Amino acid sequence: MQSVIIRAERVEKYYAQPSENRIQVIAPTDLSIAAGEIVAVLGPSGSGKSTLLRMLTGLSQPSAGEVYWHEKPIATADVNVSIVFQSFALFPWLTVLENVEAPLKARGMEAAERRRRSLKILDAVGLDGFQAAYPKELSGGMRQRVGFARALVVEPEVLFMDEPFSALDVLTAENLRSELLELWQKKTIPTQAIFIVTHNIEEAVLLADRIIVLGRNPGRVRTDFKVTIPHPRDKKTAAFTQLVDYIYKVLTQPDTQPPALPEARTGKPGGAPKQHYQMLPHARPGGIAGLLELLLDHNGKDDIYRLADDLAFEIDDLLPIVDAAQLLGFLTVTEGDAAITPTGTEYANSEILRQKELFRSAAVENVLLLRQIIRAIEAKSDRSVPEEFFHDMLDEQFSEDETLRQLETAINWGRYAELFDFDASRRRFIQPEKLTAENDNQATEEIDA
Repeated sequence: MQSVIIRAERVEKYYAQPSENRIQVIAPTDLSIAAGEIVAVLGPSGSGKSTLLRMLTGLSQPSAGEVYWHEKPIATADVNVSIVFQSFALFPWLTVLENVEAPLKARGMEAAERRRRSLKILDAVGLDGFQAAYPKELSGGMRQRVGFARALVVEPEVLFMDEPFSALDVLTAENLRSELLELWQKKTIPTQAIFIVTHNIEEAVLLADRIIVLGRNPGRVRTDFKVTIPHPRDKKTAAFTQLVDYIYKVLTQPDTQPPALPEARTGKPGGAPKQHYQMLPHARPGGIAGLLELLLDHNGKDDIYRLADDLAFEIDDLLPIVDAAQLLGFLTVTEGDAAITPTGTEYANSEILRQKELFRSAAVENVLLLRQIIRAIEAKSDRSVPEEFFHDMLDEQFSEDETLRQLETAINWGRYAELFDFDASRRRFIQPEKLTAENDNQATEEIDA
């Protein structure tokens, strides 16, 4: 039986509000990391992947629950972890060797020993001969190798990685993933477990022994399962493709029970609070129209995995557009397949003015926030409402950053559909000029009559 290194028990993260309500980022979650496994965490933006990583490493304290390191509370334990971040985060004034030596120097290690260990790990990650180079002389891939070397030189028991390949080009990322896997499988590094946060589904299936998929608002485990495909893994095999497709289905059906998977362990929802507002996907009308036109070219239906592949999109790039089109009733998503609706077909085939009409009808019918903005404007004699009014309502449910993004998306959609306008200087929602002019003309006609 694998020994558990890190165990999280009912951990959650939330932020208190002036009212009795609170913004919950991560719902109560149980999670463990055992020796001998690579664990990959996937989830849409806003699902708390990085927040969870910081709590498991001890960088951030959970609002409730406890994290244990070898069954000791992490706050009092002698934790041995390293983190590789998305950005290279190197000291530009230090050489490659000095950058790798830095954490050992901070621990007070003697110069001869830290140099020996640093040179050894530089050789292991393919940087032998670049010891005297400075970061500015290296490519992005080589700088990230330095980041790996610096994390591994302290011989961490658990290596944490937060989207470490996302800033690299496709070929460089593929090469580094393969090399990391080789170091792990050959036990060239003493690390006992690897925990990687990623948004790349194929990357997770290529690397991980176990995959956790998070839902959002608040973050919670939707499914947690072992990957039984033996290494080396081939992207073209049926087993690989089926697993990638399964994860897409989980990610694109956030409000339903995840589909069945052999040997899968489905996480509990963690008591997510009832939502008053839908979380508006951060997609623009032009992106929605482009997606619908692409679906029409594919006979009105296609697998989201193939669509993303055709567009060279990552899942976080495509999902908000899919979610927005689904929210507006322009398409449906079933088991990972997106199918255009009759309204979506008309929208894709229409001229710009008719598209605005269709978008306006769909937005009013399906989006509570937009309906409330319109009603508030109509109820005011001056036909304007301060943005702060809706900000105060939204921030009872969302974080400050997400509240601002929700308002930005609502303004975008409302302006496009000519439901309302927004006076940025006064931060007020106002009646559109076109509608105001029509009302003025009607009033004049009534007076003349």
